[in-house]
Amino acid sequence: MTMEYQERAIDRHFAAFICSLTGGEPGDLFRLVVSLAGSAVGKGSSCLNLADIAGETVILDNRELLLPGFDALMELLKGSSVVSFPGGDQRPLVLDDAGRLYLCRYWHYERELARILLRKASALSGDIDEARLREALMRLFPGDTDLEGDRQKKAAAVALRRHFSVISGGPGTGKTSTVVRILALLLEQQGEGKRIALAAPTGKAAARLKASIQRLRSTLDCTEEIRAAIPDTVVTIHGLLGAIAGSSRFRHSSKNLLPFDTVIVDEASMVALPLMTALVSALRPETRLVLLGDRDQLSSVEAGAVLLDICRAGERGTGSPLSGAIVQLEKNYRFHEGSGIAEITRAVNTGREEDALNLLICNFLSGFSWHEPPVPAELGSFLYARVIEGYRAYLQAVSPEEALEKFDGFRILCALREGSFGVSGLNRIAESILTRAGLIAPVDNRYRGRPVLVTVNDYSMRLFNGDTGIFFPDPENGGEIRAFFPSPDGGVRSIPPERLPRHETAFAMTVHKSQGSEFDRVLFLLPPFKNQILTRELLYTGITRAKHSLELIADEKIFTAAVRSRIERNSGLCTQLEMNMLDAG
Repeated sequence: MTMEYQERAIDRHFAAFICSLTGGEPGDLFRLVVSLAGSAVGKGSSCLNLADIAGETVILDNRELLLPGFDALMELLKGSSVVSFPGGDQRPLVLDDAGRLYLCRYWHYERELARILLRKASALSGDIDEARLREALMRLFPGDTDLEGDRQKKAAAVALRRHFSVISGGPGTGKTSTVVRILALLLEQQGEGKRIALAAPTGKAAARLKASIQRLRSTLDCTEEIRAAIPDTVVTIHGLLGAIAGSSRFRHSSKNLLPFDTVIVDEASMVALPLMTALVSALRPETRLVLLGDRDQLSSVEAGAVLLDICRAGERGTGSPLSGAIVQLEKNYRFHEGSGIAEITRAVNTGREEDALNLLICNFLSGFSWHEPPVPAELGSFLYARVIEGYRAYLQAVSPEEALEKFDGFRILCALREGSFGVSGLNRIAESILTRAGLIAPVDNRYRGRPVLVTVNDYSMRLFNGDTGIFFPDPENGGEIRAFFPSPDGGVRSIPPERLPRHETAFAMTVHKSQGSEFDRVLFLLPPFKNQILTRELLYTGITRAKHSLELIADEKIFTAAVRSRIERNSGLCTQLEMNMLDAG
């Protein structure tokens, strides 16, 4: 098999630096393997699996390089002075017995994360009044007297009884409502003196969790004192750890632990390996950690598939302390029986490509419709009425608050960044349509109603990659145009345009950037050509951003190929979690 390798400048420079440390001339083969290891991290893996490249022909700079077999690659690396082995002295690269080649820090991330999680998963909370807990579970989760039969109830019980737990489930399965009840249970068991922290990967996800808690806590069967004490302050993980501007370090670490008794993290599938390791390293041994997320969703943009790896490790080993710490929620409370979104979601997520295709073709499901993509030249006319209908309400809003709320009523999602069917092309088309309709007047980049998506983290401005805002006249500053963003307290805050970090127009956004968000209506466009980014996970994540209706624009063959294709990120975290089982205590 032949693989074409587009070497990034950063990987080339990294490989050259590592080779310079060997004290000799390591040769083209060694340099290429090191470059591939750097590239693997850039593509989301925490390591390079040598078995994946052994015996392959790599095309690099118009040259064909035949890689040797697995054993020969292992010997090549074992003989290098810059490669160490688990348990050995620290060197720039780490090679394990299974042929996983790591950049040193990523091997340490996995090892440290596995060690801490297993220790927590092995520990049971000793201060739980079981009789009181059982009564509270029946009261807060009415309608099912079988504790094991009600997964939400079981998830809450696991979260109370253990120092580490995972609650996984798709949109509409009740993760947030379960968390609100967990908060009430904790307060009933331990009183108001215990400190609870709520966090999410992005400001948008944090604001959504806060709004859900505020909406749901009034429905709980508990005392007014408990209801009033339920916390609703949600911060980003970076904010929780105390990100230091201009640095990758945090104020809280293993040397300065967080002061909380319980930490609950929403949208955990979006948390990359380095950030998750930084978080768990900053927790006290007795701190309870609860992760919420959807294991089937796209993983973090950065390296690692932490939530998925944890869930897989818990499923594999019957003797693992993780096996009793993970609860998968399955019943969907959002979609009624026969819902088109629910039907297509299940078919895609389980890889049933024929069923998924049949659902597309029949095109009569409630809340779901499908169309073949138009040719690029006709894309503007195809989208004209859809864009106006989708965005008219927020553009006619009379306040920033109303505009932000109504903007989430509709969104265009796509898979790619560039091209006619990518973010760049679709945003240009949307701007042109809305200008012709008289809904916007883009004389410059600060026009009223322009939606923007932040693309970098800016700790000083408390804006993070993925946060969405809108340019709008500020009534408190004489109508001056400013950028408005949802604030964690449930309100909005304005930012002068000149102080915004790097950002882009957001009428259309990639599925990756939409994680942690939900929209009433979604228009989801796939490109009419093959691309390796089109996978089952991307389809699932894009489809499940829609709360009420979804219109999918996709070629049949491209769609079914995506259903067949799965993302496989190389990682040793599952193995670390299994290997260290006996050391977890």
